[in-house]
Amino acid sequence: MPRESNLKRRELAEDTASTDLAFAELDGLLGYLLRRAQGAMHRDFMAAVASFELTQKQAATLWLIQANAGVSQAEVAAALGMDRATMMAIVDRLEDRGFVIRKRSSVDRRRQDLYLTPAGQAILKKCKARIAEHDERFRALFSPSELTALLDALKKFQNIG
Repeated sequence: MPRESNLKRRELAEDTASTDLAFAELDGLLGYLLRRAQGAMHRDFMAAVASFELTQKQAATLWLIQANAGVSQAEVAAALGMDRATMMAIVDRLEDRGFVIRKRSSVDRRRQDLYLTPAGQAILKKCKARIAEHDERFRALFSPSELTALLDALKKFQNIG
């Protein structure tokens, strides 16, 4: 049951939802607009893959393991910009669901190589189809030249911080 304070906040938000707010310069700030766009994409992504009960991070992890069989948790974490502890928790969840297996590396016994199971391959195949539909919904908002410019601009953020 939601706490009373949460209920009050929700009621307040519903009461003020129809109010026209002045955004001043807020709606011109790059960070604000990126965050709103990310929020819209995240909500649509989660709705698209809801039946698979996968998060974006879990889906991306499966995707990278499929493309790089035998990859280590550390390599996947680095590629996705995550810390090792978060990656370990994600791989633990995927392993518990039977989507991923860990095998001790034959080259470095400290390393755990990651592989998709047949169940992991199957769920990822279905998930990729839904993600493609999700991606296309957003790509359709832009002309080809706008989309190229947007993708080029967003790539500039990947290596910051």
